Amino acid sequence: MALTIKEAAEQTGLTAHTLRYYEQEGLLPELKRDERGNRLFELSDMDWLHFICCLRDTGMPVSRVRHFAELAFQGDHTMRERLQILQEHKRATERKLEEMSGFLSKITHKAAWYEQLVREKEGTEAVGEA
Repeated sequence: MALTIKEAAEQTGLTAHTLRYYEQEGLLPELKRDERGNRLFELSDMDWLHFICCLRDTGMPVSRVRHFAELAFQGDHTMRERLQILQEHKRATERKLEEMSGFLSKITHKAAWYEQLVREKEGTEAVGEA
């Protein structure tokens, strides 16, 4: 069963505007249309769209996603190039993940420091009130 653009937007968390933009930019395969010309998203379109969201959510620029999509739509003879793109993106994502882990560690340390200060201040005030 095909989904309307509204249903596809709800399932992906994207807006209908973004879905239309992705189609205009060549990120989506040619979508089926109903008798009134409304876009219909098949299961395979949704699988592809979720993958596109994964690439975008991990920082791949639209231009790079477009290139990847163009290669995918050309067929199996582009698999090696697509693999290369994904491997490069995986490495970049791993680097970002390491960086974010370092940031999280710093934030955790600072939050613990503030928690200690708050406990000390509240403990001092409670003693003074007694």
